[in-house]
Amino acid sequence: MKLTTKGHYSVKALLDLALQSSQEPTSVRAIAQRQDLPAPYLEKLLIELRRAGLVESIRGSQGGYRLARSPSQISLGQILEAVGETIDPLARHSSEADQAEDWVTLTLWRQVHHKLREALYGITLEDLYYDARSWQASQEESTRFIV
Repeated sequence: MKLTTKGHYSVKALLDLALQSSQEPTSVRAIAQRQDLPAPYLEKLLIELRRAGLVESIRGSQGGYRLARSPSQISLGQILEAVGETIDPLARHSSEADQAEDWVTLTLWRQVHHKLREALYGITLEDLYYDARSWQASQEESTRFIV
């Protein structure tokens, strides 16, 4: 599995929202500036994340986006799924393996896929939040981080 730009930007945007100390909405422009992301593309991703119920959009001059639920209730797997990321480690294999070696390979990759899904859905935005805060403290940074 490779995290594409779409997945990478989505995780950065939601982590940015989690790192904000208040529940006030944050503008796309503010997130884009802090995370060095292209605002028009970020807006499209946030719309997808809103449709998945991960963020809320607030209209008006003080509007923007905020998390729709607690960071402990948003998993990395949910974020990636919301923007159409695939977590399949390899292309689909046929279950009609003719040789024992093909069957072993198929079984191995099924187990890897299962463990990968477990891991991605087990890592929450809250986990990433604490990792980012630890990293920021060690770097004496405020809101910009690397995902």
